[in-house]
Amino acid sequence: MLESLRSSSNRLLQLFVLVGMLGGPVAAWAQLSNEGPARATITKVGTTSAQFLKLGVGARPLALGGAYVAMGTDLPALYWNVAGLAWFRGGAAQFTHTNYLAGISYDVALVAISLGAAGSIGAGLYYLNSGEMLVRTVEEPEGTGERFSVQSLALQLSYARRLTDRFSLGGSIKYIRETIWHSSASAVAVDIGVRFITPFERLVIGASIANFGPKMRMDGRDIYFSVDPDPQNQGNVEVVNAAYLLDAYDLPLLFRFGVAFTAFENQDVRLLLMTDAAHPNDNTEYVNVGAEINLRDLLAFRIGYKNAFERDGEQGLTLGGGLTLVSAGLRAHFDFAHASFGRLGSTQWISVGIAF
Repeated sequence: MLESLRSSSNRLLQLFVLVGMLGGPVAAWAQLSNEGPARATITKVGTTSAQFLKLGVGARPLALGGAYVAMGTDLPALYWNVAGLAWFRGGAAQFTHTNYLAGISYDVALVAISLGAAGSIGAGLYYLNSGEMLVRTVEEPEGTGERFSVQSLALQLSYARRLTDRFSLGGSIKYIRETIWHSSASAVAVDIGVRFITPFERLVIGASIANFGPKMRMDGRDIYFSVDPDPQNQGNVEVVNAAYLLDAYDLPLLFRFGVAFTAFENQDVRLLLMTDAAHPNDNTEYVNVGAEINLRDLLAFRIGYKNAFERDGEQGLTLGGGLTLVSAGLRAHFDFAHASFGRLGSTQWISVGIAF
């Protein structure tokens, strides 16, 4: 009797979470659809802050075109769908680096440990640096002699747990900060994810909502200045401290839904296929697809396509591979990804990790 009640409650909880995860994006989609003709021409590109949160994490997921919401059960799941962390075992750490477009560097460090039946916990550090650039003004377009940089930082704490042998739920809280010269903005956001292994064992589905939080507004000494409100007359107030009125911008809220399928598997070879559909609040909807051939869990070859059907997008084909070395109970992972950005060039991603 007790087991029957527990099973029923678990099913109700799964249904409640899935309806909650899907209901919000459906309502948002309906709202966007009711905007009329403006929806056909306005995509809201460039209208959100903290754009570095959209770059992705991990050479393996990026080689798979970013189709990782249902697939990920390793450290990059902290970014793509934290619910996947519930299937994580042992402990691990991973570092990812890329020299992004326009000389931008982007680094991510992830760690996680399993708590057994109590679930898994993880943490992440995301850091982007534009490098130094010249300060230019209208009067001095070649530079004032000063230099500035743009830096973006996110700190993440995550927890995930399996509620049944097939269903998991996870959440993350993130502190986000962006700095441009002497000004900065910060916010706290949350991620929520679910993952479900269907009765057809080879098919897994997942969904996540990322970067749900308040708007960010820049503030700092760069926006303050002094002005004479009436320069034509003497004897009045000649210096008034003033500030530019800056707008506040939403975080890049993103809903993802994904499917992963094990198309073939034996003791030597495993073929994985996956696809994700994404609905961002600052662009058009798009689809990611990927495939991986894994040889004895030691060598992997990957291919994918990122942001298909995105309006005016430049992202596309992705390629990569991975190598795993096992020694004395430790597993070292080396992964590489190449991602095309069309006319903008390409990026290369390297991830190095260790698991025990």
